[in-house]
Amino acid sequence: MEILQVADAVAREKNIDREEVLAAMEQAIQKAGRSRYGQEHDIRAHIDTKSGDISLARYREVTEEVEDDATQISVADAQARQPGLGVGDFLIDPLPPIDFGRIAAQTAKQVIVQKVREAERKRQYEEYKDRVSEVINGLVKRVEYGNVTVDLGRAEAVLRRDEVLPREHFKVGDRVRAYIYDVRQEPRGPQIFLSRSHPQFMAKLFAMEVPEIYDGIIEIKAVARDPGSRAKIAVVSYDSSIDPVGACVGMRGSRVQAVVGELQGEKIDIIPWSQDPATFVVNALAPAEVSKVVLDDEQNRIEVVVPDEQLSLAIGRRGQNVRLASMLTGWDIDILTEAEESERRSEELNQRSRLFMEALDVDDVIAHLLVAEGFTRLEEIAYVAVDELTEIEGFDTDIAQELQDRAAAWLDEQNRLSTEKFQALGVEEALTEIEPLTPPMLVKLGENGIKTLDDLADLASDELIEIVGKDALTEEEANGVIMAARAHWFEDDDGAGAGGDGSGEPAVAAEEPAARP
Repeated sequence: MEILQVADAVAREKNIDREEVLAAMEQAIQKAGRSRYGQEHDIRAHIDTKSGDISLARYREVTEEVEDDATQISVADAQARQPGLGVGDFLIDPLPPIDFGRIAAQTAKQVIVQKVREAERKRQYEEYKDRVSEVINGLVKRVEYGNVTVDLGRAEAVLRRDEVLPREHFKVGDRVRAYIYDVRQEPRGPQIFLSRSHPQFMAKLFAMEVPEIYDGIIEIKAVARDPGSRAKIAVVSYDSSIDPVGACVGMRGSRVQAVVGELQGEKIDIIPWSQDPATFVVNALAPAEVSKVVLDDEQNRIEVVVPDEQLSLAIGRRGQNVRLASMLTGWDIDILTEAEESERRSEELNQRSRLFMEALDVDDVIAHLLVAEGFTRLEEIAYVAVDELTEIEGFDTDIAQELQDRAAAWLDEQNRLSTEKFQALGVEEALTEIEPLTPPMLVKLGENGIKTLDDLADLASDELIEIVGKDALTEEEANGVIMAARAHWFEDDDGAGAGGDGSGEPAVAAEEPAARP
């Protein structure tokens, strides 16, 4: 019964199943048996789980043709020994118990230790793989080059130096609370990785301190951290009677102070989340005040105008405030003062006015009127309905028609000059047939070495947009241009373009594109 007592003790100590310990012992005895009787034999051991008796036996498979005398036996020989055996059965020969020598005992011990360690690692991985994103407590076991090994009781975890808060130092025996952000199965065993700088560590701490978050009444929508220095957390309440910010702050700041204390004094801005991006960005830039917000959905950028005296507060020390606000909202944020914004707007208006005065041969009064009405390009004047121009104060039908004629004439002249230029650059004629490329765009392509269909087909949509200008093509149009340029790659032997009509021309949409210069 001693062997069963040993198995029970090991199973309790390592917190693994008793059957796994017994299986490890059986493998150790099998290895010792093969060392004694020969490695070529199929020696198997069995431990009776009730009495603790050890049985050792040699197994030989019954086969029609014997290829290995050590592990196989013919049907005739097997039936002579034990009638009724057929192909695929095993002839079992009991072996006497092994008197373990020093070397055999040492070998058996190594096998048992190895198998028990493997079982322990498997148990640790199975236990902790589903605990990723939990906050856990442990004791510091070792500190090596800033990396902290944490004893979790039934496993060890690693708190790397870059996952610790700045100016935070641990000594052996210190208690530490951290966030499990990854559990990996590696050759040396399961590796449990902890973090105290992860944004979700702060979110979990708030969930522990604020019952409304734990109950789901308040949700943390986003967290942005500059670990050890400052953080922003966006919260929303699904109960109109509960203020999410006030609930997270707590009575006299008790709840937020508990989190700040755990994070070594990290300053935390709690802001209300909003579904409206502009409102959310304004909230995220607190405590700075915002005068105006301009969204650019295509570029995922947002331009924020603040009073001159609020600029440093909005940007923050070393850009910390605007950086955290950008991380929190997911928008790229550009900050301008009211003076800078006014100056830039004035410069844009002057540039447009000068363009209209030069191209349309009009005085500054008419040019300013056009700009004030929202016209930004000559194409808009040339192809807009006449009625829209006559709505401008002082413009009649004759003036509107004359402006359109002058705009169209100027655009035609620019296209002629651009055509001469891209032809001089050696741009292939086939590129002119691709909609919606215009002569000025072809000039830019030629100047950047894009002169053939293959050159154009090799571009990515963002590269094409960068070359011709962000305002010239949308991403969808750029993709269409590139696919049209690639059409000749898929022509079959008869010359029919992929998706074409057999003419060899690239496939085009059935619907006529909008008129373009």
